[in-house]
Parts: sequence; C-alpha cells; structure tokens
Amino acid sequence: MMIKLKETTMVKPAEKSPPRRLWMSILDMMNNPNHVPLIYLYRSSGVSNFFDTNVLKQALSKVLVTFYPLAGRFRLDGGGRIEIDCNDEGVLFVAAETSSVIDDFGDCAPTPEIRRLIPTVDYSLGISSYPFLLIQQLGFQGEGGEGGRGREVKKRGWWIFSICQKPGGCIKLSQPCN
Repeated sequence: MMIKLKETTMVKPAEKSPPRRLWMSILDMMNNPNHVPLIYLYRSSGVSNFFDTNVLKQALSKVLVTFYPLAGRFRLDGGGRIEIDCNDEGVLFVAAETSSVIDDFGDCAPTPEIRRLIPTVDYSLGISSYPFLLIQQLGFQGEGGEGGRGREVKKRGWWIFSICQKPGGCIKLSQPCN
C-alpha cells in the first residue's frame, strides 16, 4: 500500500486564544503521554465539497476557538508536572491519498496495514515539540466509475480520519451526520 502525502499543515484557531497553562489531571499523568489513534470511516454523501480539504481546515479552525487547548502543546512546569500550554501553535492536519480500496482492510481490525494509515509523531524531541492533536484525511480509491467531474479526490469512495489524542481512543465505523 502506498500513501501519497498531499499536504501537511498546522491549523490554528480562527481567533486568538487566551494564553494560559492547564495542569494535566493525576489520571492523565499516570498514562504514557503518547497519542492514541481514533479512526472514522465515511462514505461520500455526493455533496460536491463533502471532503473538501479547505472546508475541513476552516471548520477545524473555528472549532479550535472553543477547544483552544487542543491547539496547544504539552510542557513541563518548574516542578516537572505535565501541563498544556495553550499557545495556539495548532493542530497537525495531513491530507493524503492512497490507491488502495477500503475493502483491502477487511473488518478494520488493528493490523499493521491499518497502523500505516495513522500519522506518525517524532517523540524524540520531547513532549513540548509535538502537537496535542493530529488529524489525517486520507482518500481511498473509489470503485465503480466514481471518478469524473471536479477534483478527482472528491470522488473517491471512502475516506478515513485518523484522530490521535491523549488519553483514550477507539475504532468506530459510522456514517457522517447530514
């Protein structure tokens, strides 16, 4: 399976967030501060901009106004306690595509092939260097002549959103809300 990266960018809140630092809870600090994948699969609804990367980035930017800690970074305070630095550095947004079809992944059980769909983080630079949240939009090859007008990527049959966050996570298959 080959994954072609189309765009990697930091999406920042649409409005400036209040500068502050938030302590992590005791329960959060007991967990390993790595990202946990959460995967959503959606079939195109047929709306022309359903998977438009710019629309998704604009929506994310607006959501980050309310959920501004997600655009921050982990850091250690003077006493060594992990906290969130609400600094508006942004959420990593990756747009990619693959020639694979979703059926290649069977029941979406956690396999090495599924793990390749998840964006990676370089943890060697320390907790203050990596984003709190990563989002990847990945277009799978459509089936049955779905190509045609508009951008080819809009006509792909399946998409996957890999959302990595700390703590928690699960794998969920669903249809998007209309």
